[in-house]
Amino acid sequence: MRLRMELFVDDLDASIAFYTRTLGFEVIRRGDDYVSLRRGSVVLGLGPVAKLPARGSGPGFTRERLAADRGAGVEIVLEVDQLNQVTALHEHCADQGVVVEALQLRPWGLHDFRVADPDGYYVRITHGDAAASAG
Repeated sequence: MRLRMELFVDDLDASIAFYTRTLGFEVIRRGDDYVSLRRGSVVLGLGPVAKLPARGSGPGFTRERLAADRGAGVEIVLEVDQLNQVTALHEHCADQGVVVEALQLRPWGLHDFRVADPDGYYVRITHGDAAASAG
């Protein structure tokens, strides 16, 4: 099994720029209203909120549903192999003018920092073993 996340965004170009220029993803496929990005084994899909139905019933996404806090309750955790990669990404984000948390050593033994993308999705950059990062 693999995981691919799809994020609905207001400005496709701003989101592409954030994930490629700031976090080092590459565009692997682009259509008029959908983009696939990859970094290592992580694949993100980006689609415009404007293409969603205005309203609806059921669990699907609608513009009305996403008008609230878009990333509430979800933290996207991106793991790199080594601490120096976390440090380099932290410095790169700051150099890009992105507001980032301070790089921290967490009680579970991993260093990380958090940042929000242009749509408010909460992203944590960390290193190490996923089983060890229970926080």
